[in-house]
Amino acid sequence: MISISELKTLLATPQRIVITTHHKPDGDAMGSSLGLYAFLIQKGHHVAVITPTDYPDFLHWMPNNSNVIIYTEAQEEAIQLVKDANLIFCCDFNTLNRINELGEHIRNADGLKLMIDHHLDPEDFDDYRHWNINACAAAQLVYDFIVNELKEPELINKDVASCLYTGIMTDSGSFRFPSANSTVYRIGADLIDAGAEHWRIHQLVYDNASENRLRFLGHCLSNKLEILREFNTAIITVTADELKNYEIATGDTEGIVNYALSINGIKLAAFIIERPDNVKLSLRSTGDFPANEICKKYFNGGGHRNAAGGASSKNLIDTILEFKSILPEYKKQLLQ
Repeated sequence: MISISELKTLLATPQRIVITTHHKPDGDAMGSSLGLYAFLIQKGHHVAVITPTDYPDFLHWMPNNSNVIIYTEAQEEAIQLVKDANLIFCCDFNTLNRINELGEHIRNADGLKLMIDHHLDPEDFDDYRHWNINACAAAQLVYDFIVNELKEPELINKDVASCLYTGIMTDSGSFRFPSANSTVYRIGADLIDAGAEHWRIHQLVYDNASENRLRFLGHCLSNKLEILREFNTAIITVTADELKNYEIATGDTEGIVNYALSINGIKLAAFIIERPDNVKLSLRSTGDFPANEICKKYFNGGGHRNAAGGASSKNLIDTILEFKSILPEYKKQLLQ
C-alpha cells in the first residue's frame, strides 16, 4: 500500500488517470466517479471515466457525462486507456468481478490501483484504500478524500458538488437511511454551499420517469406483488417477457423493491427479475435484518445489511422457490 503522502506527491504533477465503477452504475457509482473526475481535471490531470456497462438515462444530465466511455461500446479505447494509466481509481466497488471483463484488464494493468468504497469484504487488488463501511455512499468518501486526505476543499466547485450530492442523496435514500448521520447532513450542506442545486438534482433523478416505467411499476404492484405475512416478507417477481413487453430500459427497475418494503409490517423485501444470462435478486430490509447475509450465503452476492443483491443460475421459478425455502431459517429475526 502507498501512503497518502506518496499519493499527494503523485497528484502534484499531471498523471494519466482512469476512473471506473461497478457494472450497471447507479447514482452513487456515477456521482462518485464524475465528482472525482471534476476534481482531478482541475489539477491538470488527463482523466477518463470508464463504466463497464450502460447506466440509466436519468443520470445522463450530470456534469461531464458526455466524456464517459462505456466499455461495452468502446472496448479497444477503454482497454488502451487502462494500459496507459498511471493511476486507476476504483469507485463504489471493491472486488474486480463487479466490473465484468474490465476487471482482468485492470488487474493486469501496471498503474497503481486506488479504491474508494464502502462495501464489506474488499478484495486485495488495490495499492491505496480509502474505505469505510460506515459511510453512506462512495460519494461521501470521495468528499472526505478531497477535503480531509488531500486537504483541497477549495477545489469542490459546482460540478464536483453536484455529482457528490447526487451520490450521497441516492445511496442514503434521500438522507433517510440510518447511515445518513449528522456528518452526512453537514457534508450535504457544504455541497449545497458549493453550488449543488439540491431541489433540481432530486427532480432530475426522481421525477424523470418514462411512461413505460410508470406503467411497469403499476403492473408490478398490482399483479406481481406477493405478501408472506408469516415471514413479514414481500416479493415482486418479473419475467423476461414482461421486461420486453414494457420496453424496460436500464434503470427502469431501480427502486421498485423499496415499494414492497414500504408496506406496513414488512421487514424484508425481494425483487427477483429474470435476465438473459441469470436471475437477479435485489433485497432490502429494515432494522438489523441482514439482507446481505442471504445474498452472500445463497446467491453469490452481498452488499450492505439493509440493501444487497445477488444472482442465481437457476430459472426464475426455482430461484423464487429457493428464496422462499430460506425464510424459515430467519423466521425469528423477521418476526421480531
